[in-house]
Amino acid sequence: MKLLNKSIIVIALFFSTIVLAQETRLLRQPTMHGNNVAFAYGGDIWTTNLTNNSTTRLTSTSAVESTPHFSPDGKWVAFTSNRSGSSSVYIVSVNGGEAKRLTWHTSGNVARGWTNDGKNVLFASNRDAAPSRFDRLYTVSVNGGPVSKLMEQMATSGSYSPNGKQLVFDRVSRWDIEWRDYRGGQNTPLIIVDLKTLNETLLPNNKTTDRHPVWLNDMVYFVSDRTHTANVWSYNTKTKAVKQITKFKGTAVKSLSGTKNTLVFEQDGYLHTLDVKSNRSKRLKISIKGDFPWTATKWENVNTVSYTHLTLPTIYSV
Repeated sequence: MKLLNKSIIVIALFFSTIVLAQETRLLRQPTMHGNNVAFAYGGDIWTTNLTNNSTTRLTSTSAVESTPHFSPDGKWVAFTSNRSGSSSVYIVSVNGGEAKRLTWHTSGNVARGWTNDGKNVLFASNRDAAPSRFDRLYTVSVNGGPVSKLMEQMATSGSYSPNGKQLVFDRVSRWDIEWRDYRGGQNTPLIIVDLKTLNETLLPNNKTTDRHPVWLNDMVYFVSDRTHTANVWSYNTKTKAVKQITKFKGTAVKSLSGTKNTLVFEQDGYLHTLDVKSNRSKRLKISIKGDFPWTATKWENVNTVSYTHLTLPTIYSV
């Protein structure tokens, strides 16, 4: 009987290992609407229906496509792609089809979200910045056309308040976002700005790296490394209280988004959802199957390729 039980356990562990092995990691930059999650993986944009756990590939190019954002009605996904050479903002239907290009400036343009009415895409761009390049936030209609600058203030990402009259934003695009416990000049407080008066409120900050602000109801959620490992934190816009929400050790939270009462974030290569009312999180089990022909082994003619040879200095031991 004991031998039979051990055999059953071994078989169960074997099949559990197979199931776990089928889960895909390195899922990046999630966004959520209802039961659908969109994310970046392998340079493309994908969606997963959490009801039936079916995954659909929205884009399939050899370009790098990233930063997906669901429209407020859940019918469109805005994203960034360099398929045209420079990084530009596109939208694509959640049902698939041809993506529509919205920005045409040669400077970098990165999708950051939507206006609350779903008529415009929010994006960051370093266009017309001097003397050095820095990001500012703009909006562009889903129908295309001229862009509108939100403000002159430096800003690389942002999230609208529920009434659309305010915006919480991060000023600086950091050159090394993986630098843990960085406490240098790139770290600035997240800022809430009144879009009419341009009055600003700085969130509490002690040179920590605070990024990815998300405004849901009366709370601003963000990723911070205040306790060494980056976790999800919250700021109550009424009481001004700051609170740690997740408490991961070791592996940091990488990105954050949300809708209504649910946050979605990336951590340890997996995607997680978090109910902000109960503070309960759940790791999503997503498996991806796809063809990536541009990564296949192939022959290349390198006769015309020139390489730079570096001469290393001689090092003597004393």
